Amino acid sequence: MSEGAAKRWMAARGWQPFPFQQQVWQAMAEGRSGLLHATTGAGKTYAVWLGALERFSALAPVDIAQAAPKKEANKPPPLTVLWITPMRALAADSLRALQEPLPDLAPHWTSGLRTGDTASGERAAQDRRLPTVLVTTPESVSLLLARADAHERLASVQLVVVDEWHELVGNKRGVQVQLALARLSGWNPRLLVWGMSATLGNLPEALATLVPALPPRAPRRAKPLLVQGRIDKALQVQVLLPERVERFAWAGHMGLSLLPQVVQSIEASASTLVFTNTRSQAERWYQALLEARPDWAGTIALHHGSLSGEVRGWVEAGLKAGTLKAVVCTSSLDLGVDFLPVEQVLQIGSAKGVARLVQRAGRSGHAPGRTSSITLVPTHSLELVEAAAARQALAEGRIEDRHTPRAPLDVLVQHLVTIALGGGFVPDALLAEVRRAPAYATLADNDWQWALQFVRQGGASLANYPDFHRVVPDEDGVWRMPDARLARRHRSNIGTIVSDASMQVQFVSGGKLGSVEESFIARLKPGDVFMFAGRLLELVRTQQMTAYVRTAPKGSAALPRWSGGRMPLSNTLADAMLRQLEQAERGVFASPEMRCAQPLLALQDAWSALPTPNRLVAEVLHTREGWHLYLYPLAGRLVHLGLAGLLAWRASQQVPNTFSIAVNDYGLELLSAKPVDWPALLPHLIGEATHSTLGEGMEGGLEAEVLASLNATEMARRRFREIARIAGLIFQSHPGEQRSSRQLQASSSLYYDVFAQYDPDNLLLAQARAELLVQELDMDRLAQTLQRMKGQQLSVHTLERPTPFALPLMVERFRERLSTESLGARLERMVQALEVAADNTMGTHLAPTRDTTHWDLHRDAPERTARARPKRPRRGQHGF
Repeated sequence: MSEGAAKRWMAARGWQPFPFQQQVWQAMAEGRSGLLHATTGAGKTYAVWLGALERFSALAPVDIAQAAPKKEANKPPPLTVLWITPMRALAADSLRALQEPLPDLAPHWTSGLRTGDTASGERAAQDRRLPTVLVTTPESVSLLLARADAHERLASVQLVVVDEWHELVGNKRGVQVQLALARLSGWNPRLLVWGMSATLGNLPEALATLVPALPPRAPRRAKPLLVQGRIDKALQVQVLLPERVERFAWAGHMGLSLLPQVVQSIEASASTLVFTNTRSQAERWYQALLEARPDWAGTIALHHGSLSGEVRGWVEAGLKAGTLKAVVCTSSLDLGVDFLPVEQVLQIGSAKGVARLVQRAGRSGHAPGRTSSITLVPTHSLELVEAAAARQALAEGRIEDRHTPRAPLDVLVQHLVTIALGGGFVPDALLAEVRRAPAYATLADNDWQWALQFVRQGGASLANYPDFHRVVPDEDGVWRMPDARLARRHRSNIGTIVSDASMQVQFVSGGKLGSVEESFIARLKPGDVFMFAGRLLELVRTQQMTAYVRTAPKGSAALPRWSGGRMPLSNTLADAMLRQLEQAERGVFASPEMRCAQPLLALQDAWSALPTPNRLVAEVLHTREGWHLYLYPLAGRLVHLGLAGLLAWRASQQVPNTFSIAVNDYGLELLSAKPVDWPALLPHLIGEATHSTLGEGMEGGLEAEVLASLNATEMARRRFREIARIAGLIFQSHPGEQRSSRQLQASSSLYYDVFAQYDPDNLLLAQARAELLVQELDMDRLAQTLQRMKGQQLSVHTLERPTPFALPLMVERFRERLSTESLGARLERMVQALEVAADNTMGTHLAPTRDTTHWDLHRDAPERTARARPKRPRRGQHGF
């Protein structure tokens, strides 16, 4: 292709290339790798793809195919570009975008798709010959590397493009990509690697993580380039404000009180995406919209990852064609699928992070120069503050950082088996290659030797079992996998995506709807009705891993539950919330959201105080249940879980006690049966050094204290299940069968117990504990939060009743032991009583109302009145 052909191709369509696109073309022409960071819908795909065509399409027939036999001279070039995407739906959309310029710019190139959804016939054709450009996923790349002819088929790759790098860089799938890139760059030292991203804060680190180090004696190449698009794309953030603000909001409901406003907003737009944070919430909102507007049947749809591929494909096609008015969805539509007809995005509840908010907003106006619009729909009053904080963080350009996991051994073990299948390896050479992946740059020699022995014989405790003799060296010193049965099993389980076992939901007549968690179906009996795929279904029977259903008449429905739906508040958004609360304390309510939340915040300030960057608020309340401590670090639920356990453990070391714990994104609650002098004790618990007497076998330090404070063994056991699956100890499925979650958990628990008793130095056990601290308890952020708390002014307040910030924490605790119906009824009575007290406090005169609900929500609790104006608690300042 001649120089400037990309520009001419765009000009023929009336487009003018942006400077950042031309910068990418120039860099690729110079043989430079890089990372392109630009606004969603700004034109990243054409920046990288047209640059690839300019560099490689003219060279491919001569340079790449030159070594091919003469009989193949007229055939298309071999595999030249690998285009890696994190989602199968995005892969199909990407392929369509890449195919558009091929007839004009590279007619001799072929293209194809290889994911878990690829039909068997197409796979067979690709097994004979791969296309010139292949759009695929990290898991499918690993499957290609597991082929015996992997080097022959993949050595021709000249460019690897990793789309939506921000979705991969911080997890094990990204580590899987790093290892693949290290191998491909070893086969072709001139390999170019480009990533694309729209929502990353730590760009230099993300670039360094993407581009692998060169092997020794490789030709030098130019330094990788970070390209930042300078497209001024307008992003409008609006908030649906409730007519009446709840001063005692409790988190956890679906936000359906704003349903009329949502319906009105959808009505005013041609096409809308309605994002929710959980699949259950998506199901409920879809049903609520249909109930509110039955005439929308057929023009609104539901989309989430548990629905069948056929259903999701139909919805995506309808969005592209502009035939759907609204789609209720989850993160399944977060990424860069091009839905140009979408005019607006609604976000039900807080997005919990600035990057996620930007990503979802970019689904509307998905084209250069078009305005993206997102409207936030608060599900409770405190989310009004989150909305104001999100807008502030956006205006300041604050985006969350994402960091690569460090040397996960389960991924390494899986990779060793994969490479043994893909032609075999020599350990010393493979170690050098693995260390070129940034995640393993500091991999210790001992850890490497342990991994080798683990794939060779399963470690010290499994050496007598042939199933764990997976990889063995041959007479030439090359490590291979000779057992065909074990090879088939490994290929069936390649990947790092580990989810709870799910059951297929299928009509008795045969139509498949998708999958739901096995634990949910296990609670149902034949005849029970539940909601799924936007329908009311009656369970007929369960057989193996399939739930057979029929359409049910309208009636009560149980919502399916999926794990992982509750996303923690990001540190970026939490910091912005504290700044908003600081302004509120000074009487500054600059945004409509903060003015709307003013009654709640004023009451919180009257009965206690507002948390700010410089003030840590603690509240103490005595009820019939016991002695309550409420603390508001605003650090997210993961940090608060570890922090609550730590504080309870430290307190019980001084005076034996038993604590109940509740956490949310804003704070934590500790409830004890025995009295605790929190004003005197709390400063020491926060500021004290770590204990040295932690129990036999435990090292000192904050991490050991946190592990001692929680049921760490059981939590690590659950984490070990994921690690065991990735490392190949247990298998999600064998060829021709699928295993239940009960079988998987039993198998992983057995291995955990065997290792703990007979192989306590097994590094997978250590990894389970480390991941528990990093991923489930967010130890780095917990340590930072503790350090920040030490520098804050501690303000302890003795309460007569729960404050607006305390009530959601009480609900979190009661939710575990009360049914939804009972909890809602009791909360309504409790909130009514609190509202009366609040009206008296703030000077609103209403008729006296009898409070018949005690704060512990016991049915037999005695009555107490709330007529008298409560005396404002004196603010106790405990600085340290």
